[in-house]
Parts: sequence; structure tokens; C-alpha cells
Amino acid sequence: MSITQRAAADAQHPGGLEAGRYLTFTLHGEAYALDIFHVIEIIEYRALTAVPMAPGFVRGVINLRGRAVPVVDLGIRFGAGATPVGRRTSIIIVHSGAAEDGQHVGILVDMVNKVVSFGPGDVEPPPTFGTGIQPEYISGMARREADFIIVLDLERIVSPADVVALQDPGAEAT
Repeated sequence: MSITQRAAADAQHPGGLEAGRYLTFTLHGEAYALDIFHVIEIIEYRALTAVPMAPGFVRGVINLRGRAVPVVDLGIRFGAGATPVGRRTSIIIVHSGAAEDGQHVGILVDMVNKVVSFGPGDVEPPPTFGTGIQPEYISGMARREADFIIVLDLERIVSPADVVALQDPGAEAT
């Protein structure tokens, strides 16, 4: 991300994110959070159906009450490799995009932790380096005790182009 892009992002979120509630989870040993506003439900991991020609970060689809929901592996998306399936592996069902045009997407994570509230001073702007994932995927860094939780920007992780690709596997993804 260029300095100009970072300045524009910081101008949108001066001093970090707004106070609110966030779902925390673990992925490859790191703590992450998503704004609870986007979370529809959390389900236990279940077998996925592979989809030919889907983007590489899509592990497959699940049948959720008669609806095919694509499941994104954030480990692959972040370049850390596939998320191993374990006893506490979960799928967070989120709504990505505008309410009428968006889509439900599953996010595969090692385990879901809890819902936390961040106050106005708890979240700092995202760093430009050192997190192990692309900075544009990060909304901010929330202070928790002696450590940080990486707050993710769902709309950038599953961008509008990605949602189109998930709806039409022949389309180009970012």
C-alpha cells in the first residue's frame, strides 16, 4: 500500500476503528477479530464440497439450510497455507457486500474465542508492516492485555470482485 493510500485509509479511520463488539478467533496461532455486525452465525466444521475452477482460497462449499455457501480459508488467503482441520475448527458465516447484493460466505478458522468490546482508545490504525498478512486486509490493531488482536476488514478480505468470482467461478478474482 502506498503512502497516499495509507493516508486515505487513516483519514477514513482517524485514531483507529470505532468502539464496538468484535468476534475474536485464532488462525495459525494469531488472534484476529471481525466486526460482529457482519457475523451471521458460527458453525462447527463440516465436510466441504470442492468446486472446480473456484479461486484457490475457496476450500469448497457447504449446504447451509438448502443454500450453497462458499467457504474461504483465511490461511490460504493470507499466504500462510491451508488451515488444518482440528477438533475446534469452525466456520464463521458472514455477510459480505451490500445487504441486497451481498452474499453469505463461510470463513474457516482454527477456533472461535469470544465476543469482545473495544472502546474508542483500544484500536490503533493498522501497521504498514510486520503482521504477516497484507496491510489492506487489516482495519486496525486492538490492544488486549499485553498483546494485540488484528482487526480484519471483511470487505477487503472478500472484496466485491471476490464475491462475483464466488457466484461465477469463471470470473476473475483478486
